[in-house]
Formats: sequence, structure tokens, C-alpha cells
Amino acid sequence: MTNDLRFTFRQLLKSPGFTLLAVITLALGIGLNTAIFSLVEQLFLRGLPFQEPARVLHVFSHAKDQRVDFPLSAPRFMHFRDGQTIFNGFAGENGLAATVTGLGDAFQVPLFKATANWFDVLGLQAVRGRTFLPEEEEGADVAVITERFWKSHLGSDPNVIGRALTLDGAAHTIVGVIPTLPVSWTGPNADIWTTKPFIIPGFSHERMMRGTAFLRVVGRLKSGVTVEQAKSALDALENSYRSQYPEKIDAQSWTVVKTLPEDVTENLRPGFATLLAAVTFVLLLACSNVANLLLVRFSGRRREISLRMALGATRSSVLRLFVFESVLISLLAGIIGIVLAWQLVPLVPKLAANFLPIEEGSVTALSVPVLAFTIGLSLLTGLLMGLYPALQSSRADIVDGLKEGGRGTAGSVRQQRFRKVLVGAQVALSVTLLAGASLLIASFVRLSHQDPGFKPDKLWTGVTVMPEAQYPDESTRARFADQLVNSLRAIPGFEQASIGTGFPLAGGFGATLYAPSQGNVPPVAERKGAPSNDVMPGWFHALGIPLLAGRDFNETDLADHPNVIVISAAGAKTVFGADNPIGKTLLITSSSVPVEIVGVVGDVRSARLNQENEMEFYRPFAQENFPLLSITVRSALPPQTITKSVQAALKTVDPGLALILPQPVSEVMAQALGESKLMMVLLGIFAGVALLLATVGIYGAVAYTVEQRTGEIGVRMALGAQTMDVLRLVVSQGMRPVVIGLVVGMAAALGLGRLIATQLYQTSAHNPLLLAATMAILGFSALLACLFPAHRASLVNPIQALRSE
Repeated sequence: MTNDLRFTFRQLLKSPGFTLLAVITLALGIGLNTAIFSLVEQLFLRGLPFQEPARVLHVFSHAKDQRVDFPLSAPRFMHFRDGQTIFNGFAGENGLAATVTGLGDAFQVPLFKATANWFDVLGLQAVRGRTFLPEEEEGADVAVITERFWKSHLGSDPNVIGRALTLDGAAHTIVGVIPTLPVSWTGPNADIWTTKPFIIPGFSHERMMRGTAFLRVVGRLKSGVTVEQAKSALDALENSYRSQYPEKIDAQSWTVVKTLPEDVTENLRPGFATLLAAVTFVLLLACSNVANLLLVRFSGRRREISLRMALGATRSSVLRLFVFESVLISLLAGIIGIVLAWQLVPLVPKLAANFLPIEEGSVTALSVPVLAFTIGLSLLTGLLMGLYPALQSSRADIVDGLKEGGRGTAGSVRQQRFRKVLVGAQVALSVTLLAGASLLIASFVRLSHQDPGFKPDKLWTGVTVMPEAQYPDESTRARFADQLVNSLRAIPGFEQASIGTGFPLAGGFGATLYAPSQGNVPPVAERKGAPSNDVMPGWFHALGIPLLAGRDFNETDLADHPNVIVISAAGAKTVFGADNPIGKTLLITSSSVPVEIVGVVGDVRSARLNQENEMEFYRPFAQENFPLLSITVRSALPPQTITKSVQAALKTVDPGLALILPQPVSEVMAQALGESKLMMVLLGIFAGVALLLATVGIYGAVAYTVEQRTGEIGVRMALGAQTMDVLRLVVSQGMRPVVIGLVVGMAAALGLGRLIATQLYQTSAHNPLLLAATMAILGFSALLACLFPAHRASLVNPIQALRSE
């Protein structure tokens, strides 16, 4: 076997052109597959660091007639917790933010207020100290931090347990350090947990208990209990909740459960399934190209095979020799593929504008599972790719092979048919990939040109959180916002500045129940909800949202004045039809607060760029607000300069506050387009590679056929065939498998369109223009690939061709 390997290596060195072409072709396929598998391993296969995460269910509620995952309300959580018998533990957490002081400059971090059993239900043990005790859930100021926070902010203090951590001005005792949790479950920079989960800043206990959804809830299944049994049990609890508390906001909501692994990757699965299929197609194309090359190469060595068998070599030894050659090629390609993936993988999250839930810098193509995948893929590719050519070539007739001398051969009819099948398969795969890529490119172009309802150019946004101890009510928060806005508007270079409690596409809009004040007013539990934002005067102007009717908020819209509201144009049409909404009244929130409509503004894509809302609300900041502030500045200054200026203004008003996520709005828009851009670019690259491989494969197959048929062409020309006759013969025979491949590929493309329809925006999955363009591009490329060897064939000298025979 060692001698066979040495011989194989020498044979490859004797043919550097063939070896280089085969290795590079396979390296593209293996490298792209390795890159995508690296992301799949990071997102889907790498287990969550919890005990049996598949036994932990994430419990959601879905509002009536909606399929959006909402958290659970406190009364619903308590009803389920007290009545369930299927979970070993039922826990919840409330995601907020807090200002950390006493560790240098003040900074703000995500903060999670959890029930005492939160970490027990997840199955997460502290690496230092402990997690929460039951008696600490309601009144204790205690905190659990991650190893990341312990190392980066506390200098890996060995005496961290018992140390005080000041959050929003209140000292919390650190009782435990837990492992840093994955971004896919907690989000970036999730480092601190405290207790008191049933407190929402800005909400009274009475308002919270009406059924406001805010708790992320998980339950660990008891041994022997299945997910289906859990669903049935929760359905029964849901029905009892609905009958006992019909007045609650969420009384008509229904319950949905997902296992943790399903929960963290569900939205990404369709896109990555498409990418996996695409890179598999690319690898199949690469394999078919190299298999064609190997078939030609092995067929040209019939004399060598015959000599070996005449001297006593068995067919299995000849077969092993050729399989070694294909495996060695694929292993060399695997090494180059790893290098390609190593360079490509870190670029993917950046390409997606950090849309993927992956810790920055953590994903790599060099992990043990990925390396094992690449080695296995290379070996399997080498075996499958070389087996058929080796089998065909090892069937050589000894006498015929020795008679051939040094001449080549056109190969058997079976081999020629196999090469045509490979060409047809390459074309079909390429059509499918090109069609999918063209659909996603068209979808991305439409989405990127979608008007978000505001003007994102020269716009900057940042967030700050006001501690409830210092800003306990709406009036104190409104005074703070007035002071901050006045400071911002005085900064040179700031064209406009304003404050709201959220920002479009940045996930900051809340939701408000609403109903007309006249006619049949539905019960609270049956009312619709809509995105809601509390904004200061000038907010619409700062964002470039047009005022279509009525007026903007002004300084007279205060807490002790009549409640007013501005609604979106779509909302005005939804509720009032063609009637003028100005001056009409709506009932909003679970308290049925009457508000007068004073203005109508343009529609804004508040949640997702591809999602329209039938209603959007805006209330005056002075009449309703929450501790979370979204600061908006329009300025031509560099984003870093704006950030420093806003931080300085913030410190002049309250030195204890800090900014969260300061960024130009262009980054918000990039993140909104992240998934679509990722799919478009990657599938576009795969389709481009597929087109290149298919063209090269067609060219190689036709060129080889022309070379082997030189004598036949010479005879035809000697008997009177003209140049056009030869061109027509070669092109027609070369294009025959291409046409079959185009037909098969088009059928596959129609099927693919249905699979990726949910990933398209305002683009038909069966767009005839795009499909026709795909056929034309590939058909034209194939025609060129046939024309070059056909032209060379037409230049054959009949006398020289006959002499060669």
C-alpha cells in the first residue's frame, strides 16, 4: 500500500496541470461546505451549556389572530406555576437594563430580574458561590454575574463573593459567578441577574397584574413527560386561566412551547437549510468536474492498466491504485478548503451586520467538529468521485489495451454516456442555484429600496436608562428629558435632537391596546394591539416622518392637560376609513384611557423592514413615559463625534447615567437587512462558482470529445464536410445534454422557489423574467463552452488527421 501511495503521488506530480485544476476545483466545493458547516455547528449543533436543554421548554403566548411569540404576563405565569404538575421547575425572568457605578465611569448593561429557581430550571451551576435562594426572590438585593463580567470589570477578584455591586444606585451583594452564557440564548453582554422579577419600571403593580406580557418563562419537564403531554397540560391551564380571569389583557391568548434548542435557532433554520443545499450543489458540481477529468485520465492509461494486469496485477489492486489517486486529490483539496473556510467564516457575521446570534470573534473554521467534518467530507468525496472512473478503467481488455500502443481512446460508449450525464447534471444544478440566487437578489433589492417611513441619512441614535429610585414617576422623567434635549439642541453641528422611548427597527417600540370609543367597544381581552412610542415635540421632524394631518405635539401637551395622541396613516384608514380622524377619540391601554387624535403621520416600519403595521401610536412624552430613553440626533458630524457630544451632554444633566448602543442609524438599517443580505451574497457566490464550474465542465467534456474524434472529423472533411457542418455537429452534440439539463434544472428551480418563498420580499417565487434570464445566462455560457472546441475542430487539417490514424 505504501508503494501504491508513492506511485500515486509521483503520477500526480507528472501531471501538474491536471492536479492543480482538480485540487482547486474540489477545494472550492470543500471550502465552501466547511465554511457553512462551521456556522451550522456554531448555531445549531453546539449544545447550549445547560443540563439536558431539550428537556427545558420555553413557554410563549400568542395574541389572538397573531403568530408572534410574546412573553407571559405575571398573572398567567403564576397561574401556570401554581397549577402545573408536569415540570420539576417553572421559572421566569424579566429583561431590563441598569446603570453600574463604582467601577470607574458609569456604564449601562442588560439586567435580568429572575425568579429564584431560574438557574436551577436551566440546569446551570455557579462556578463560584451560589445562585439565588427562594427567600431572596421578593426582597433581597443580591446579584449573580458571569465569568466575563467578573474578569473584565472586577479583575477576577478572588473575593468577589460578598462584594457589593451598585446597580441603579442600589448596592447589590454578589452571591455567585456563573459561566458566560451563549449569545444565541441571552444576547450580547448579558452578565448580571438579580431578583424581584415582578417589577417593571414605570408600571404600577396593579397595571402589571392586568396581564402585561414581560416574563421570559421556562420549565423543565419531569422525567417521562413528553413535549406533547406538556402542551396538553398547558392547554388545560390556559382554558382555566381564561375562565377565571376573563378581564385580563391576555385572557384570549393561547400558549406555545418550544424546546430551548428549537427556540434559539428556529428563525435561522430555513435560510441555513437553503445555504446547505446550495453548497452541497457546488460540491456535487466540483465532484462531477473532477470525476470527468479522472475518467479521461484513467481511460488514457489503458495501456498501463493492461501491462499491469498482464504481469499479474489483480483488478482490485488496479482499482485501489486509482481510488488512492482520487482520495489524495480530495485530501489536498481539503487542506486548501480549510484555509479558504478559515478566511471566509469570520467575514460572514460582518456580512450579516451582526444579525447572527454569534459572539463576535468566536466562530471559527478550526474547531474539532469542523476539522473532523472536513476530513470526513474529503475522504468521502475522494471515494465517490474516483470509484466509477476507476471501475470503468479497470475493466480494460488486456489484448486491446496492448494493441493500442501509445494512442489514446475515446473510451467506451458507457463512459461517453456517463460524461454526458455529468454535463447534464452540472447544468441542472447550476440552473437551480442561479435561479435561487436571482430570486434572492431581486428580493434584497426590493427590500433595500423599501421606504422605512423615516430618513435614516445623517441620523444617530443611542439609549440610556433612568434609575427608578432617582426618576420614580413620569414628571421627573419628563423634566430630565427636557433638560437633556435642551442641552443636545445647543450643541454646534446638531441639526435636530429629540427623545422617545423607542426607535424604528431597533426593537424599542412597545405595544398598546386600542379600541374606538364609540359603537360596540370590545372587552379588553379582545382588543387589538399596536406599536406605541412616547415621543417629545420635534421627534417626527428629527426623524423625517411626514405630518399628514393635524399637528405635532407641543409644550402644552402636559400630564395635567387632556390626553392626546398621534396615529399613523394606516391606522387612520383602518379605524376610521375615509373619515377625518382629527378630533376623534380612542380608548387605549388596559385602563381604557380616552385620548384625542390631534395628528396623523406617515407609516413607519417600526419592527421589521418587511412588515407593515395596520396601526401605530405616538403619545406625548410628558403624558406617558418609561425609564428607557431613545435619543435621536440628526447631524452631519462623524458618529464618534456625536457619541462623545451626547455623552458629555448626558453627564452635565446626570453624571450617573451612560449610553447604551450608540450607533448611526445606517447600522440599524444594515442589521434590518442583515439576513437578506447574507442569503443574497452567499447564494450569489455559490451560484457564481456553480456557473464557472459548469462552464469549465462543459468545455472540458466537449474539448476532450473533439480531441478524441480528430480522425473522424478529418474523414468527414475529406469527404466534403464544410466548416459550418463541423461546427454544427460539435455544438449540437455538446448542447444536447445541456438542453436536457436546462429542462431538469428549471423544474428543480420551480420546486426551490416554493421552498424559499418565505424568504422572499415582494418577489414571486416563479418570476418568469428571472427564470428566463437564468436559462439564457447558463445557455449562453454553455454555448460559448461548446463553440471554442468546435471552432478548433473546424480548423483540423484532414491530411494530418488521417495520418494520425
